Amino acid sequence: MQRFPSMPATLAALPLMLATLAFPAHAAEAWGADLGNGKYQNPVLNADYSDPDVIRVGDTYYMTSSSFNSAPGLPLLQSQDLVNWTIVGHALPKQVPVAHFETPRFGAGVWAPCLRHHDGKFWIFYPDPDHGIYVTTAKDFAGPWSEPVLVLPGKGLIDPTPLWDDDGKAWLLHASAKSRAGVNNILTLHPMAPDGSRVLDAQGKVVIDGNRLAGYRTLEGPKFYKHEGYYYVFAPAGGVEEGWQSVFRSKTIDGPYEDRIVMEQGGTQVNGPHQGGWVRAQDGKDWFLHFQDRKAYGRVVHLQPMTWQDGWPVIGTPGPKAGIGNPVATYQKPVAGQKVAVPATSDDFTGKSLGLQWQWNANPQQGYYSLTARPGFLRLPVLAFPDSKDYVRASPNIVAQKLPATTFTAETRIELKGAADGDRAGLILNGQSYASLGLRRQGADLQLVYTTCTPFRPRCTEAETVVLPKAPASLTLRLVMADDAQARLQYSADGKKFTDAGPVFSATKGHWVGAQMGLYSSSASARASGATLDVDYFRVTK
Repeated sequence: MQRFPSMPATLAALPLMLATLAFPAHAAEAWGADLGNGKYQNPVLNADYSDPDVIRVGDTYYMTSSSFNSAPGLPLLQSQDLVNWTIVGHALPKQVPVAHFETPRFGAGVWAPCLRHHDGKFWIFYPDPDHGIYVTTAKDFAGPWSEPVLVLPGKGLIDPTPLWDDDGKAWLLHASAKSRAGVNNILTLHPMAPDGSRVLDAQGKVVIDGNRLAGYRTLEGPKFYKHEGYYYVFAPAGGVEEGWQSVFRSKTIDGPYEDRIVMEQGGTQVNGPHQGGWVRAQDGKDWFLHFQDRKAYGRVVHLQPMTWQDGWPVIGTPGPKAGIGNPVATYQKPVAGQKVAVPATSDDFTGKSLGLQWQWNANPQQGYYSLTARPGFLRLPVLAFPDSKDYVRASPNIVAQKLPATTFTAETRIELKGAADGDRAGLILNGQSYASLGLRRQGADLQLVYTTCTPFRPRCTEAETVVLPKAPASLTLRLVMADDAQARLQYSADGKKFTDAGPVFSATKGHWVGAQMGLYSSSASARASGATLDVDYFRVTK
């Protein structure tokens, strides 16, 4: 039986395998949601954890989010208070079908997932808009997770949400993407096998049609709950930048459903507040996690209090319109006394594996990196990808992470060894337009090159400036991000005095994601030269 996600758990709280890790102080300083006085500020995750879903099991909160083309996919986060979060793993080591995602598939891959705990295990139902709806399960939230099973094949099937009912029957509700399915603004219900392995009726029934509701557009992202005799569907509408949060309810699972808007921007600065999950805290109070689209910074995560009024939720604080909440900027924490924690950002590459904050531009392959070839360094082979000629973003082996705050500095020390003509590697701020600063072999010379790729579109055009015609093999590079996603890329030979490589660059989002910062090592040659990029550290500070 699947009810609202805050039912008393039969499973004891799972151990926080990574919660005891010592996170460096500078990581917390980039953005801190916990104000240290019993209150928090939004966003609780000031990074691109798009389409979040959340549950509680025992005293622990669990969250996952979209990951699109990045691999590993489906990030797994844990918290004891809904405010302080740590990354504990990913549910998808590689995207499936594996071969399909060995090259970057921008805007494809993992769309809005749904996280549940049922029958003693965790479940994530997630959509791939080009292949269908998958499910993966795990006994331990940190993994391992099962190989994904295709529950419902088809194009344009997105945003799945399951419900196990009181009578033992199971159901799957989902939205549709017009880009693939030819229709949208509808929510379709299917009977599902109780083990979640398949739907029992592939056609399903449209139970909520936004086209029949005044003012509705882009109805999507549903989350399905049962509470006090009603079936509730929490679903956003209106689009990611300007939309709102609606709730639908019915006494019967296939409708008819009443609708009500329960949260909108109002007079706040939080545009399009919607799409997320409802969770009940240990004290019986209700909360709602959702995203806000902030363009180059991605879809950041907010936490709202939730109350009930005449059988309908009101999310946020009551606004000027009856029954409709507005987002809060600060609020009392759901659970007091928990330690401050933030998702990891910095990495000194002394561990046995890459930090969990790192994701690849496509499925990682054997030999993409090494932490043992030169202990204490990340070694990235300069791999050959002819499609990366004049467009390094096409390289599968870009390793990057989310922007961690509105303003911050990211610093790295790199060394390019054994480079052949055309090999290039360095620091990148990656989006549909991008900027990079790195070393490149040009004939007999090693050069420091500042590259921008504009304008903002799926395939931008690179323009290069040779900053140092004869550069040393080792340099310190910096990305300095200011408000409004204004970025400066800098370099230093001694790690103390830094020089701007070029004018300020206006960062842009990727395809359905925010900009990402990280490292690239690529050649447009047909065959790899054997060159390597050694990275001493990647350090994020305020």
